[in-house]
Amino acid sequence: MKDKKARQRRKMHIRKTLRGTEEAPRVFVFKSNKYFYAGVANDDNNQVIMSKFCDRKEKDIKSLAKEMSKELKKYDKLVFDRSGYKFHGLIKTFVEELRDNKVNI
Repeated sequence: MKDKKARQRRKMHIRKTLRGTEEAPRVFVFKSNKYFYAGVANDDNNQVIMSKFCDRKEKDIKSLAKEMSKELKKYDKLVFDRSGYKFHGLIKTFVEELRDNKVNI
């Protein structure tokens, strides 16, 4: 319970400065015990542009990032929202795979 409250606190601290726009949408992530979710949102219109999920395995997350990068290349810039998670492990793998596929995040 303590970890969940701490993550929520970090998440709100991050979100007060991050904002996705039409030109630079926000890429967000969520980890459950079984799946890894990623999505793209335009906060100006309160609209989720795209969302996808996969199993919590490194190879699945890399393939998810490759699949998403094909659709995200049309944006010049993206804003990454780590949702209060530390930037290591699966989150880092996801972002590095996006960057390897020429997505400006």
